[in-house]
Amino acid sequence: MSSQTTQHGFIGLGLMGGPMAHRLVAAGVPLHVWNRSPGKLADLTGAGAIRAASPRAVAEASEIVFTCLTDTDAVEAVVFGPDGIAEAGSADKILVDFSSMRPDRAVDFAKRLRAETGMGWIDAPVSGGVPGATNGTLTVMAGGEAADFERVRSVVAHMSGRFTLMGANGTGQSTKLINQMIVGAGLALMAECCQFAEDAGIDPAKLPEALAGGRADSPILQQFLPRMAARDRDVQGRIAIMVKDLNTVMDTARQLGSSLPLTGLATEIHKLLAKQGLADADNAATIDLYAPEKT
Repeated sequence: MSSQTTQHGFIGLGLMGGPMAHRLVAAGVPLHVWNRSPGKLADLTGAGAIRAASPRAVAEASEIVFTCLTDTDAVEAVVFGPDGIAEAGSADKILVDFSSMRPDRAVDFAKRLRAETGMGWIDAPVSGGVPGATNGTLTVMAGGEAADFERVRSVVAHMSGRFTLMGANGTGQSTKLINQMIVGAGLALMAECCQFAEDAGIDPAKLPEALAGGRADSPILQQFLPRMAARDRDVQGRIAIMVKDLNTVMDTARQLGSSLPLTGLATEIHKLLAKQGLADADNAATIDLYAPEKT
């Protein structure tokens, strides 16, 4: 079925969800939208989206519903709370949740929604930050049934550069946790590299070009080290979200019996940044732990 004829819904129009929803509207996808803060709806409705009165109203009008919410509690409230998605769920509908949460909670929510309504659930956390959401190049890691995945693939393509089914419900969330392990540790390391370069009399902004193509090269090096060197304060992804995700990694590791010493250190570094008042700062502000003022 064409994404231009299927009715879709989008709930959660924040830092990531807003740009993602805009890409759907720009692609001509019929879109019903709701957000806890109504002020964020104006741009989308002006572009052609249809404002809904509640999450339930979004689900009533839509065959595929997307959610992009802050945390597990927000997802539970929007899906299972009063006037929630579940009140209008049915076997011909699918929920695609772009939020990040504990894998076991994603499994529980998916089972509950299907048992109560027959509605499918795909856990589909994303990576790529605001630039990826704006440019439609997000990496999306999915967990769910293959038939549901195939049904939503074409419309998710408007928002992503890569959309991969990792297995059953919960595996998308587990894959996102692995992503955050790599990114969280990488951010802490880039901040140390930036400070070390400055102490050694090297312009750290030159490092991405100098190391490009070598074994040290990575998107984290190319994207974040120049921003750290410039003390770029543009918020593309908040430290508070990284703290939440790394805490989830460590909680899940304890359940699984996994030993994650490096990730544990990265978690403590990000928690320290948040405690120092940088919770709402961009991830590039990790450099402030080492060198707040550029000399």
